[in-house]
Amino acid sequence: MAWLILFVAGLCEIGWAVGLKYTDGFTRLWPSLFTITSMVVSLILLGVAMKSLPLGTAYAVWTGIGAVGAVVLGIVLFKEPATAARLICVGMIVTGVLGLKFFSAAST
Repeated sequence: MAWLILFVAGLCEIGWAVGLKYTDGFTRLWPSLFTITSMVVSLILLGVAMKSLPLGTAYAVWTGIGAVGAVVLGIVLFKEPATAARLICVGMIVTGVLGLKFFSAAST
């Protein structure tokens, strides 16, 4: 269950990372409220997941989900470049996150 909570926390992190782009420096009300809410929910869920997951693993997986999601949505929503080098780097992040998940599962 902790891994599912951590995954949802990572999705919320993607939400606030992308939301920051829409807040226009926190000058737009609704995007700002969405972003702040996503931040709070993400941190609360991360804290809950860390009750039973190792700190380093949980934090790395959380940030990895957020980083990959932000890159993918940056490409889709904001027309950021999808170069081979960027996609290879994203693949390495995904590989690292999956490795941490699978190698930590045996110890928790």
